[in-house]
Amino acid sequence: MRKMTWLKAVVLAVLLVSPLALAAPVQAAARDIDPIVSTDWLQKNLDNSNLVVVDVRKVEEYKAGHIPGAVNIVYGTWAVKKGDLLNELPAIDDLADAIGSAGIDQNSLVVIVGKTDKVPDQFDMTRVAWTLKYLGVPNVAILNGGQNQWVKENKPVSQDMTKSKEKSFTPSVNKDLFVDKASLAGKIGKADILDNRAPAFFEGKEKLPFVPKAGRIKGAVNLPVGQLFTPEGLYKDKAALEALAQKAAGSDLNKEIIAYCDTGKTCTGWAFIMTELLGYKDVKVYDGSSMEWLADPNAPSEP
Repeated sequence: MRKMTWLKAVVLAVLLVSPLALAAPVQAAARDIDPIVSTDWLQKNLDNSNLVVVDVRKVEEYKAGHIPGAVNIVYGTWAVKKGDLLNELPAIDDLADAIGSAGIDQNSLVVIVGKTDKVPDQFDMTRVAWTLKYLGVPNVAILNGGQNQWVKENKPVSQDMTKSKEKSFTPSVNKDLFVDKASLAGKIGKADILDNRAPAFFEGKEKLPFVPKAGRIKGAVNLPVGQLFTPEGLYKDKAALEALAQKAAGSDLNKEIIAYCDTGKTCTGWAFIMTELLGYKDVKVYDGSSMEWLADPNAPSEP
């Protein structure tokens, strides 16, 4: 009996140190909320004590009517101008204060609500969601169609100013979610670079006024954010989104992918969908995006 126990211990030790055991992938923690939630789901869950609805629209828009119980933390709290660059990360302490003031902690189920009137507006929600992930809030969702869809379906709205119960929030920063220019320069030819702008911008035929010149980062592949949505402005189903992502980035969920756009906001649309819905494990956002890259004559670009 003693001999058998010793043999079991040896076998167990071999298994624990075997290369196969060491190479086994670490499984991501299961989500407690879907990354994209419908208006019906949200209405049914408004009384959930763990739910925090964050409305990122302007104060005057929030006051005119919002989802009952939603707290207003405007988009400008989550992304700021630094020098010539737009949509940059604020200081970590400032973000932590904003998260705590909204009543959010690591156990919260957070739904981000914004407006969808124009293309850039749609991605206020994903940029905020990505920032919350960066600070260590795991269960963050986007309201499909935003406030516009909620109103379109005649869901209840409130004009009461919601005062959240503030919490002390200690960030757990995931630095792998963003890259800077120097890091990106070292990854050209190694990581997959996704340009999430419209084809005319990717091809160098058009540019926005605040972007120094037309063109793209060398080696980038185009995956426009406009492809995320149906004509009604709602997210396409998972199968359709998966097909689009795989066409641009392939089906290897472990490869390193870097997404960029003009300012670092709209590219969070695909970054959020690829990680939270489609299971890609190493997607990063280049915060400076075209504004920064194309201002540097030494940064490799094309055409």
